[in-house]
Amino acid sequence: MKLFAITLLTMGLSSVAIAQAAAPAQASSNPVVSTVRQMEARQSKNLIAAAEEMPADKYTYRPTPPQITFAHLVMHIAGTNNTLCARIAGDAPKDVKLTETDSKDTLTKALKDSFTYCEQVLGKTDDSKLDEEVVLFGGQKGPRAAALIYLAVDWADHYSAAAMYLRLNNLLPPSAKK
Repeated sequence: MKLFAITLLTMGLSSVAIAQAAAPAQASSNPVVSTVRQMEARQSKNLIAAAEEMPADKYTYRPTPPQITFAHLVMHIAGTNNTLCARIAGDAPKDVKLTETDSKDTLTKALKDSFTYCEQVLGKTDDSKLDEEVVLFGGQKGPRAAALIYLAVDWADHYSAAAMYLRLNNLLPPSAKK
């Protein structure tokens, strides 16, 4: 009986180990894009929640005169998402007409739509074409990998700005909430 129990336990642990070993192998076939997808899931949640957290009457807020308004920040994030994700997909960027005087609802919807678009693009992207040349900003060319990296860096940069704007208005950023 003891031998039977040990055999069952060994077989059970072996199947768990095999399943765990297979999962990283699948993810490792596209480590760059898989990582950017994971980052997008977190950053989109935080950036959209930040846009929703800021009251509509504070969308014109800017910490100092040279800085952009919160509305401009949201508009800029949506535009950057649309541009970089189009470049990653090999498409021409969408021409989304936004201004920083648009309503909070309009800007927040544009932000959500831009992340939905990026999710779709990233869902169809794999690491096999990261070395292909794409047009980046200002006509500059670079590898598709650069567009992915710029996208991830922009999310972090823009969220830090959004969090600062929220805190300066006595609001807690989404990532600081439990």
